[in-house]
Amino acid sequence: MIEIGLTGGIGSGKSTVADMLVERGAVLIDADRIVRDLQEPGAPVFEAMVERWGSAVVAEDGTLDRAAVAAIVFTDDNELKAINDIVHPAVGEAMQARRDDLKETDAIVVFDIPLLVKSEDDPVDERYSHLQGIIVVDTDVEIAVERLVLHRGFDADDARSRIILQASREARRAVADIIIDNSGDLDSLGPQVDAAWVWAESLGSR
Repeated sequence: MIEIGLTGGIGSGKSTVADMLVERGAVLIDADRIVRDLQEPGAPVFEAMVERWGSAVVAEDGTLDRAAVAAIVFTDDNELKAINDIVHPAVGEAMQARRDDLKETDAIVVFDIPLLVKSEDDPVDERYSHLQGIIVVDTDVEIAVERLVLHRGFDADDARSRIILQASREARRAVADIIIDNSGDLDSLGPQVDAAWVWAESLGSR
């Protein structure tokens, strides 16, 4: 098994790159999708969040109101820590279980992890020592803001505040083995993903 980390800031187009890698043969373990599964009604993470914040985070149909959660946690450091303490251990266990299922295969496994890098001095090597390489999807901040406004309905100021809370572009680029510039269109993205895939395949021969 070859294990590759994939990360990028919000609005960078990381999920698009992940899907393109899957098209080329990768097996994807997506932290965000795992989070959504863990936050389904009745799941322990969902119940813990409701216990913490009550009905304010439950939509009319009984599912998690993600916008309400974001309004709470992205404006208060204590609440942000609280949700991280609830979600991150469960996500880590789920990702490890999926990794264990694949460890005896020859798959190229891409771990899509938004928070793979947390800060400039974050010891990524210690937390993700199993990774054989890291791909970073990099995008200009204003392009990311524009995408979040156009495609995800964000307010521009809210988008910028979310970006500020994440690791800087410089911190992510510093740990990258491969940097994919997603400031352009799909036509310019495809060849970069092709090159990243060739690189990932080469790791199996080292």
